[in-house]
Amino acid sequence: MRPCTRLAGLLLASLLCTSPAIAESPTPAPPDQQWQPLFQQVQGAHLFKDQKTFADAVPMADPGGILAAWEAEKGHPGYSLDAFVAKNFAAPVEGAAYVPPAGETLRAHIEGLWPVLTRTTHTVDPRGSLLPLPHPYVVPGGRFREVYYWDSYFTLLGLASSGRWQQVRDMVDNFAWQLDQYGHIPNGNRSYYLSRSQPPFFSLMVDLLATHEGDDAYRRYLPQLRTEHAFWMRGAEGLAPGAASERVVRMNDGSVLNRYWDARAVPRTESWTDDLATAATVPDRAPSQVYRDLRAGAESGWDFSSRWLVHPAELGSIHTTEIVPVDLNSLLFHLETTIARASRAAGERTSAREFQKQAKQRQQAINALLWDERQGWYADRDLERGTPRPALTAAALFPLWLQVASPVQAKRTAQAVEAQLVREGGLLTTTENTGQQWDAPNGWAPLQWVAVDGLQRYRQEALARQIGVRFLRTVQTVYDREGKLVEKYVVDGSAGGGGGGEYPLQDGFGWSNGVAVALLDRLCDDGKRCESAGDVGE
Repeated sequence: MRPCTRLAGLLLASLLCTSPAIAESPTPAPPDQQWQPLFQQVQGAHLFKDQKTFADAVPMADPGGILAAWEAEKGHPGYSLDAFVAKNFAAPVEGAAYVPPAGETLRAHIEGLWPVLTRTTHTVDPRGSLLPLPHPYVVPGGRFREVYYWDSYFTLLGLASSGRWQQVRDMVDNFAWQLDQYGHIPNGNRSYYLSRSQPPFFSLMVDLLATHEGDDAYRRYLPQLRTEHAFWMRGAEGLAPGAASERVVRMNDGSVLNRYWDARAVPRTESWTDDLATAATVPDRAPSQVYRDLRAGAESGWDFSSRWLVHPAELGSIHTTEIVPVDLNSLLFHLETTIARASRAAGERTSAREFQKQAKQRQQAINALLWDERQGWYADRDLERGTPRPALTAAALFPLWLQVASPVQAKRTAQAVEAQLVREGGLLTTTENTGQQWDAPNGWAPLQWVAVDGLQRYRQEALARQIGVRFLRTVQTVYDREGKLVEKYVVDGSAGGGGGGEYPLQDGFGWSNGVAVALLDRLCDDGKRCESAGDVGE
């Protein structure tokens, strides 16, 4: 057993000592490393409709023995790759679709889904890609059978609205445990996600829990908040102006901002042949750089979007690592201010001053370098060109949500968003319609919440309400018609499930559930309990 005394933070250590034990074992290699070259042959043969299926399969024996058997059998008459895989691997099987009781309100349906989407993996088969976690957690649903980092914040909003504070605490403790175990929070609890993270929402999770537990939450998770910051800032010390290292960029003026990155530069395990095909479309670029940029795009959570593309219609033109994103840096501003707050709660004044100083410097850099004064909105910065990227995206609302913006900047951003991104069904992700899922005509639940909450923070109540009510009605329309919530929605025109991307539309769906319940609570008239979108007035 892993001794609890090795865990940072006495309060968290005490908690985990009474939690289900997880056996100590070396961090496993991802399947594309463990099962080479069998892995590549299976993915190349497209034995499964979804490449993630084989990445999630569990070998029925030691992978080395399976590889030896494959080498021995593949040249024999009657050999079948399909039959060999079926004999040696247990592929995940989708369960029956959840059918809600007839006549359930939207809220009742979502609250009934929380147990359906909850998983417990104190122990896992070490031969597979799934990583254990000490507490139960909520998965998004569909093909996503593991917990995801940034998704979970929006799921937690719904759990909190449903009064499920123990589940909120369990989820936050799981992420704290991963920070102790791995030094960062992986994209998801799979071995093939360990090389990257996702947008840093841990400080927002602590904020949410603190609304229920007070300053104890800040003191409890202070060590893990610092670990999160150290992960994102690794390589900053000694970095010259104009240079970048992993996730850190020192701008020409000496300020430090961040970008997305992945420690590996090979095709993604869960999208192996797709990434090979994408790299093949751009023979003038090194495949390793294309893979790195695809992986960095996956770390962004916006996988994929015209935000990261030089040519919006060409995925091979992805240059994620050459872009300084406004949402990422706003999140890191929040992380720094939260560490300062937690340090004050813990009586550590020197630390509080240091992190408040870092937050102030980041805020100044965001408002100088990620603000487009001519167009009047926040934008990602193109490192190669040294200028803001021209398109307006929903990411422009993160500086409002996390209170980076001045009142003037917030007002101008709101005006631009209202003119370009607001549609009949809610907030568009971008103005570009490229076939990528993080572009028009799709709207995503987390971005609706960022918009509503962010605009309200700057007294843009009418626009905030308009976006929230329109999106709720989109969710309600699909639920009334199909009896489910989905991963993303079409908000430009007819209400329906969104499209585009690398896989079919997924049902479930964790963050849509969470945001829908949170919006019902936020937009409902005082003193009422809204069950469905129809209960929310204009």
